[in-house]
Amino acid sequence: MITSSKSIATFVIALLISTSSFTQDSKAKTTPIFKDGEAQIVEAFNGGLNDWIHHDLWVETEFDTDGDGEPDRMHVSVTRPKQTDTEGLKLPVIYITSPYFAGVAGDAPGIMWDVNIELGEIAKARVHPNVISRPMTRPFISYSHINKWVPRGYIVVHSSSPGTGLSDGAPTIGGENESLAPKTVIDWLCGRAKGYTERNGNEEVNAYWSTGKVGMTGTSYNGTLPLAAATTGVEGLEAIIPIAPNTSYYHYYRSNGLVRSPGGYLGEDIDVLYDFVHSGDKDKRAFNNQTVRDTKMKKGMDRETGDYNDFWAERDYLNQMPKMKAALLMSHGFNDWNVMPEHSYRIYKAAKEYGLPTQIYYHQKGHGGPPPLTLMNRWFSKYLHGVDNGVEKEENKAYIVRENDDSQEPTAYKDYPNPDASFVTLNLTAGGKSSGGLTLDKASKADETFFDDASISGSDLAKAANSENRLLYVTSKLTEDLHISGVPKVTITLASSKAAANLSVWLVSLPWQEGKAVKITDNIITRGWADPKNYKSLTEEENLVPNQSYSLTFDLQPDDQIIKAGQQIGFMIFSSDKEFTLHPKPGTEIVIELDKTTLSLPVVGGKKGFEQAFD
Repeated sequence: MITSSKSIATFVIALLISTSSFTQDSKAKTTPIFKDGEAQIVEAFNGGLNDWIHHDLWVETEFDTDGDGEPDRMHVSVTRPKQTDTEGLKLPVIYITSPYFAGVAGDAPGIMWDVNIELGEIAKARVHPNVISRPMTRPFISYSHINKWVPRGYIVVHSSSPGTGLSDGAPTIGGENESLAPKTVIDWLCGRAKGYTERNGNEEVNAYWSTGKVGMTGTSYNGTLPLAAATTGVEGLEAIIPIAPNTSYYHYYRSNGLVRSPGGYLGEDIDVLYDFVHSGDKDKRAFNNQTVRDTKMKKGMDRETGDYNDFWAERDYLNQMPKMKAALLMSHGFNDWNVMPEHSYRIYKAAKEYGLPTQIYYHQKGHGGPPPLTLMNRWFSKYLHGVDNGVEKEENKAYIVRENDDSQEPTAYKDYPNPDASFVTLNLTAGGKSSGGLTLDKASKADETFFDDASISGSDLAKAANSENRLLYVTSKLTEDLHISGVPKVTITLASSKAAANLSVWLVSLPWQEGKAVKITDNIITRGWADPKNYKSLTEEENLVPNQSYSLTFDLQPDDQIIKAGQQIGFMIFSSDKEFTLHPKPGTEIVIELDKTTLSLPVVGGKKGFEQAFD
């Protein structure tokens, strides 16, 4: 058949277009790469800041906490590989949110609560810091985590929490809006909420590059907020890795009814933290201060009694866990005296009870410290990319860094506490002003007395050969290493010369080691604090009748530690703790009934293991 030249030309052009389209479609798209169940760095994703796409937006919430009559909007920034535009690639998201990104208030005299007061006394008003100024004027949140995760095939999203940076609203320090704000950002990432290009604009922006799979991580407050989001039950939040998270503001600022500061921040309380992070719109701060700090916090924080109440219950994420669906990898330090190790343990324990996939990583250092990258990578690869790496089926649920080991090389255990640990009850024998006995033998039927003096540090009390200001009970010298794993418990029967008294307990390893080369684990094993007035309940206290006996039982902080042969375990009881508690005037007399006071120590190998360590 003869065709015209025009028809031939048309056919050739169509063929060229078809061939070109086939070539483009058949060109392999950039995709994440996995090896041994972990996301690998992909060179095409590893171009760095100048190669990645960055943009800011504001996600609209359903609440108004700054009183302007408009829904609060959260400032969000996105960093993603360019292939999410050039190749239409969709990727999962690692999301970090914080109240700290825009700067914090500096230290100034009087911003902390005065701790030099009598127990139950109303302290004088503290000083509020100067208004926080953002260190940068252009929209900027943070570049944290992007170098770790973007090259491995993730999009990294940051947001400033309510009332901080360029986010609307008010900081509430654990209030409902601090859970709903990240929930709304996740809703936007999953197509269920609206985002806008401007804080007050109407031009919408969509997360077309998101697969709808989100993971969260962060340290300290930044680790608290992933848990806050997860406890809303938000769809799309698949896994969280909180690092040293504050899981209960009561447990952060109180201990068993006692007003107790976090380590290193004597006199801090929840309203101090509010002032510290309140970096949002200056025009909204007066309203926020009045409604949040000076009303709700002032009523609820109750520094006079230290009791647990509805205000604190609202800020306890353990109470909100029934809705939680996300897989959970916890991380904490056994010697974190700021956000103490109980914070992660209580959530880990509950997550197991609710049937959630969960693991826990503990190290022997202080505040912070993420799990090894390989643990985090496997966790996110499984739950965000859907890689069948078996992380949820692993027999070992706990990873613990042993003393002197590299934090990247933890020892795997079936669980925490160690399943081979059981409680050993230790009794006291007389001599506590120097060093009485801590033993399996029968307790002395005797009373021993000490006097409160907050001017003397706990370490000085532990090192003293004799003291009127503490009682110390010590085991014999270990002939073999002793492995402690779990939550020690104490029962103490006491009488006080006054209607109120602090009670502090340290478990120490002796002789006390000095010098910069000494690891923190060589001295303080664990510790705890309690208010004897709350011997019946955390929600209600009663004044002590002077010289009348009261018994109370409470937990010390969780620990997993191997006490070396040649050391002795010391159980020290004293009153005011210079670094943590209020400082009443010295002189309160406290009497301990030795035969009604015990230490229950979780020992790997139980009683037999304990006895073998002293043969």
